[in-house]
Amino acid sequence: MPRNQLQKMIFAFITVVITVHAYVFYSLYVVNGNVLMQVNGTNSVLAAINKQGGVYMFGTYLPIWACILIEFCLAYFLENVMGSPLSFKLASRVFNPVKNHPMMFETAIICATVGLMCPAMSFLAAWLYYPYYAGFNLFTLLANWLKLVCFNFPFAFFTQLFFIQPFVRVVFKTLFRKDIEARATEPEHFAAENEQEAIADIFNRIGEIQEELAHEHRRRKALEKHIVNKS
Repeated sequence: MPRNQLQKMIFAFITVVITVHAYVFYSLYVVNGNVLMQVNGTNSVLAAINKQGGVYMFGTYLPIWACILIEFCLAYFLENVMGSPLSFKLASRVFNPVKNHPMMFETAIICATVGLMCPAMSFLAAWLYYPYYAGFNLFTLLANWLKLVCFNFPFAFFTQLFFIQPFVRVVFKTLFRKDIEARATEPEHFAAENEQEAIADIFNRIGEIQEELAHEHRRRKALEKHIVNKS
């Protein structure tokens, strides 16, 4: 897991780069590929895109690289501002990073990230790819948003859980191998430097306080029982 803000931004950068390219391919080739070929009378999706002058976005036609760049900027901003911090907090409400296996906690973070980012990016895509040439209607926008969520959520969930995030973690561990090895050799009392370690320390302290309260409660019960027997 990322340890500081720089590592978090690099982790998000790798994730978004892979995810945006995967989504553009999924949207153009899998979801809309047949329609593009039928409308433009071509035998390939790429030929259809070139024939119509690019990908339709925000009322005009843009080259594929421009669409990827726009979606990357939006996704990277949302991932750093909303996806990464909120998914960690949501996962921490369900799982204890100290008591639960790290794999379970990381899986919870991935699921929470998909649950946040998929509707958010689908909503932005509903604006970007809205058919403005036919006029604007709010209900049409909402319907397109719902359709995009239904298309994108299964793809996002399974690819992030089983392919993208495992691959990103391998790349991240390769890039920061020395830091990860140094972290493994640190003493247990080393101060927490990231959110996960801080929350782990909080859970440890809560456990200690609960034990102290339970001990004090047992001591008082024993004292009350002793006073009653003596009287």
